[in-house]
Amino acid sequence: MQEAPISEKKALSDGTSQESSDTVRLLKLTTYASVVTAVILIVAKVFAWGASGSLSVLASLIDSIMDAAASIINLVAVRYALIPADDDHKFGHGKAEALAGLGQAMFITGSAIFLLFNSVDRMLHPREIEQVSVAVAIMVFSIIATAILLMLQRYTVKRTQSVAIKADSLHYAADLFTNVGIVVALMLTQVGWPGVDPIFAIFIAFYVLYSAWSIVVESVNDLLDKELPESVQEAIVEVVVSHKEVRGVHDLRTRQSGRNKIVQFHIEMDRDLPLWHAHGIAEEIEQKLLSEFPEVDVIIHQDPYPPQSA
Repeated sequence: MQEAPISEKKALSDGTSQESSDTVRLLKLTTYASVVTAVILIVAKVFAWGASGSLSVLASLIDSIMDAAASIINLVAVRYALIPADDDHKFGHGKAEALAGLGQAMFITGSAIFLLFNSVDRMLHPREIEQVSVAVAIMVFSIIATAILLMLQRYTVKRTQSVAIKADSLHYAADLFTNVGIVVALMLTQVGWPGVDPIFAIFIAFYVLYSAWSIVVESVNDLLDKELPESVQEAIVEVVVSHKEVRGVHDLRTRQSGRNKIVQFHIEMDRDLPLWHAHGIAEEIEQKLLSEFPEVDVIIHQDPYPPQSA
């Protein structure tokens, strides 16, 4: 007998999540804020680097330039991911966010490698840092601006589970810590430790490479349809078996597509139940899952219990 899911009512419309207007506005606001912040920081750090000649400030400037490029990619990807499903993309366009994450990782890796080369060159050819107080003031401004953006990004990720914005927030978080380190390095140069500047830049470069690798892993997992975390799968099963008329659940399959979780499974119910009643049970389970995981696309197949004897 050919299997056909009885309940395919989705949390998604035409295969994708029916984004609320508030969610769409929040996503767009966050991506625009990221681009604007990156541009402001670039202008500030160009001035700080020109005034001081600090390699650590140059490192931060390069990182901000990469941030701007990555944020623009992010903005385009998020807008594309919000496009409703169509005949050619019935699960929507959510994986554009994972592609954006890979693009960001490439930019971040390039900036880290460039920074490593410049750090080694500065260690071999030392240069005195000038107007340290100006550079420190601008870096403190950068820390404040980055912290404000990070708060908005973390709030957006919590509300939307956006992979692209989560990737964006990862390298802005790295920026926050590296900017703090740069302020420390600049202050140490004022007390007679100029060699600290390129050393800090090297540490920053390796930290940025680590951040890029984290983004790559998450993006690739999304693109290759890796199963959702075991804790999420257990929570799904717990919701399903909590229904008093479900005798068992099997063949659970899960994956992530952008912000949407795709979930498929079989439930076992008394074999003598009328079709309309079995369908109603599946609908109730689906609504429970939607209450726990708002961005979920559920397909449920019903099996008779006990199974047909041979």
